[in-house]
Amino acid sequence: MDLESVRLFVRAAEKLNISEAGRSLELAPAVASTRLAKLEKNLGSDLLHRSTRKVSLSTEGAEFLPFARELLAQEKAARAALGLESSEASGTLRFTAPSSFAQMYIAPILPEFLDTHPNVKLDLHLSDTKVGLIEGSFDLSLRNSALEDSSLKARKLADDRRILCASPDYLQRHGTPQQPIDLEDHALIGFQDQSARNLRTVDGKTGVFDPQSASCRLVLNNGLSQKAATVAGAGISMNSMWSVHDEVRKGSLVRVLPEFDVDDQSVLWLVYPKSNVLTAKVRVFIDYLIEKIGKSPVWASD
Repeated sequence: MDLESVRLFVRAAEKLNISEAGRSLELAPAVASTRLAKLEKNLGSDLLHRSTRKVSLSTEGAEFLPFARELLAQEKAARAALGLESSEASGTLRFTAPSSFAQMYIAPILPEFLDTHPNVKLDLHLSDTKVGLIEGSFDLSLRNSALEDSSLKARKLADDRRILCASPDYLQRHGTPQQPIDLEDHALIGFQDQSARNLRTVDGKTGVFDPQSASCRLVLNNGLSQKAATVAGAGISMNSMWSVHDEVRKGSLVRVLPEFDVDDQSVLWLVYPKSNVLTAKVRVFIDYLIEKIGKSPVWASD
């Protein structure tokens, strides 16, 4: 496969303009059109829909785009390994992360990173709903779940300890659970698509936190909103310690069943497509996040 034609396709997909994409690579419009047509013939699929008024991605083009970007990233990494590419971090880094964590810990430290690496542009997609790394054409993703996809690699950012908590007002009005079974009589706040989580003490006692088996009249898909509702007294919720450590320290939230830990070994992972060599822009961003956040997590001592 001709990588220069792949590069042209990626530019055309981003600009939705074949002539402009060609000019950015110093190609005449007619040459750019011919190259794209040849790539489509080799692949046996129309990647772009063309009309006299506009260009748009076909279904096959949208499916091919993340793989095309990965091919170009692999080429750049291979050239860097051979000393044929500048090792300076540059280019656009597409990064996806949970919005709640990003608002609290990542967004505040971005100015320093951008000042240190002036040739890097960050394109952030923030959502508490998990998105596909390859499918979304992302260079890097922050996840707080097990790494199941064999096409991905990861570096640990920090442990993601989770606790049950409620506001003092809620516990005063409804009582404090003494055993996990008591949760069935309380208002539990659920997170979208949250499955039941096992609870365990150091001496082997077990239980379950399962909003689906209790009174769960509130379900959210955003961590900060879940925390706000819990502080306001809406019920008992399960939260990551990184999200609520300050509220627990100040007393606006109280741990529920504090002797029980959520038994899921959750970890914050920095996940990227599997390759032998990381591009410089991804490597320096991973190192920066680990240095600023993961080296001494502010929530780990609570």
